[in-house]
Amino acid sequence: MVPSPLALLLALGAAATALAEPLRFVDCGSIDGKIQEVNVSPCPTQPCLLHKGTSYSINVTFASKIESQGSKARVYGEMLHVDIPFPIPEPDGCKSGIQCPIQKGHSYSYLNKLPVKSEYPSIKLIVKWELVDDQDQMLFCWKIPVQITS
Repeated sequence: MVPSPLALLLALGAAATALAEPLRFVDCGSIDGKIQEVNVSPCPTQPCLLHKGTSYSINVTFASKIESQGSKARVYGEMLHVDIPFPIPEPDGCKSGIQCPIQKGHSYSYLNKLPVKSEYPSIKLIVKWELVDDQDQMLFCWKIPVQITS
């Protein structure tokens, strides 16, 4: 039996959706938390194509292993094993979807934006995203490959 074009289209659409979420990431040192899922939207395939002048939604679900009054995000573009700080509009995790104080054993959804400025060079690099607790220990750290494009 030959599948209909509609059935093939539906199967391909389901496969593309399955590839889009959740994102494959490398844990780069989460100590005080455990990452459950990382989503970058829109990013249907990897490496994520980040278009200049566009902002991307970041959603990280993680479980905390500690208690902390606050949290702070640090974002880097990693090139040739060198971390270049990447500014984000809101580094305070408590203003990014996390209800503070952070409780041990609770799960949280961290939400933020990744703006890609039009003056950034068109380049392939690794985005490294850290969230540290009030003792400067890693609640989470993840990396994904990206390509900045026009």
